[in-house]
Amino acid sequence: MALPPKHIRDSQTVISQLMHLTDANPVGNVHGGTIMRLVDETGGIAAARHVGRPVVLVAIDSMAFYSPICVGNLVTFRASLNYVGRTSMEVGVRVEAEDVLTGEVMHTNSAYLVYVALDENGQPVEVPQLLAGTADEQRRMLAGKQRQEERLRKRRADKARHTNESQQTG
Repeated sequence: MALPPKHIRDSQTVISQLMHLTDANPVGNVHGGTIMRLVDETGGIAAARHVGRPVVLVAIDSMAFYSPICVGNLVTFRASLNYVGRTSMEVGVRVEAEDVLTGEVMHTNSAYLVYVALDENGQPVEVPQLLAGTADEQRRMLAGKQRQEERLRKRRADKARHTNESQQTG
């Protein structure tokens, strides 16, 4: 039974959090791991909103750090679905840091994450298709589809290489 498709805008998620001293690394900037955790949290919420059930992170396609985030910055995470397959969803997350004293906002990070929806038994389950409402959303869906095709191509190559290595050592 096909699920009714959903609009991208219906699952978009925004989280903002002030960075504290407890978030800092020894250099005085915010830990990359802190940012990665919040990226995953924001992306996971967007994916769960889309499917209305639990999701798990299965891949971080890429995570780019463009500039450091400082203690005292207000960091905003914006997550939006880019592409869905049968059971998986690609979510893009954009991270911006705001100096609340000056109002300066910097794009600090971008990430692509892949989530899988789970049924009551923890097994992958079909997800609703995605409806793009704007030209930008259509462009992002096409780019997401291309990234998914590349992920699948890489997975097949990795599996073949692993099989060859196992046969040679076995």
